Amino acid sequence: MKAVHFGAGNIGRGFIGKLLYQSGYHTTFVDVNGAVVDLLNEKKSYQVILADESQETVLVEDVSAINSQTNPDDVVQAIVEADLVTAAVGPHILPAISGLVAKGLQERLAKGGKPLNIIACENMIGGSSLLKEKVYEKIDDNQKGQFDKHYGFPNAAVDRIVPNQKNEDPLTVKVEPFYEWVVEETKLVGERPKVEGIHFVSDLEPYIERKLFTVNTGHASAAYLGYQAGIKTIDQAMSNDAIKEAVKKTLQETGRVLIKRYGFDEATHQAYIDKIMSRFVNPYITDEVTRVGRSPIRKLGPQDRLVRPATQYIELFGEQPENLAKVMAAVLHFDTPDDPEAVELQNVLKEKGPEEALATYTKLPKDSSLLKLVVELF
Repeated sequence: MKAVHFGAGNIGRGFIGKLLYQSGYHTTFVDVNGAVVDLLNEKKSYQVILADESQETVLVEDVSAINSQTNPDDVVQAIVEADLVTAAVGPHILPAISGLVAKGLQERLAKGGKPLNIIACENMIGGSSLLKEKVYEKIDDNQKGQFDKHYGFPNAAVDRIVPNQKNEDPLTVKVEPFYEWVVEETKLVGERPKVEGIHFVSDLEPYIERKLFTVNTGHASAAYLGYQAGIKTIDQAMSNDAIKEAVKKTLQETGRVLIKRYGFDEATHQAYIDKIMSRFVNPYITDEVTRVGRSPIRKLGPQDRLVRPATQYIELFGEQPENLAKVMAAVLHFDTPDDPEAVELQNVLKEKGPEEALATYTKLPKDSSLLKLVVELF
């Protein structure tokens, strides 16, 4: 079996690539990083180390790579021959790969290829749907019906902490043992992809929002509150009693939303929260708050991990989510010069003030009680 995976970074290699290998695929990574591409083609393998007491090492073999900037035709041919296409490139990069994906799918259709599923494995709601939208912008209207019949873009929820790291071998990746990969079965076309570790579900939304409002909200809360307190890493932030309590209260607010909307069992969901918080203090992972907090504008988006549960909390309970609001206020203090979004956010704050900045990025009305609370807390 053959898989094409866009994104040869740590998530691509340490999470998706590892599962594809263990499921019997030859994986062709597609990336613009020439050094990584060359190394993958030279070694045809890399190591994945579990960040726990065992430090178990798995050798991932049967891999190759293509530089999409210098060899786009090779990417097209790889898609023609693939049994599965996946991506872990970051939400902002999905539109950038859509052109090559479209060309590959067009060529595959012209050559009578079998049905194919394309799964975007991103920290966002509707990643595959976004990729599909961008792909369809690049094809003729008369092709869309054929694409609908032959190609599936099932959305996915993915969860695995892969911190920034420097290893002697640049291909080696250290990952936490826990992972979750949930895929929307109803949007598959043809046979279900044979990947050990995927959990197929008919309704993905509860799983996506449970993950987004717990893992992502919790991680972001620790990062922004930690940064505001002058703390460097997530595990150090979670060792601070005040921050740990603030993260816990924030996840109780998001948990209240999830339980009300999806009928999750309260005790079971609390156990899930406890599990997630324990992952943030894994002594074998050191994750910088600046990495977890990067892209603050995206994280303040109306459909993302802070604003979305906060607005739902108000709608469902008629109360202010004070802990989510505190985290949103902390985002406004995130000021790292090597993060373009943080630079933009700080410039807007200086030029126009917090009310205008929040209204711009969160899409909340200026007379919103939530926006006013965040401004007050800021």
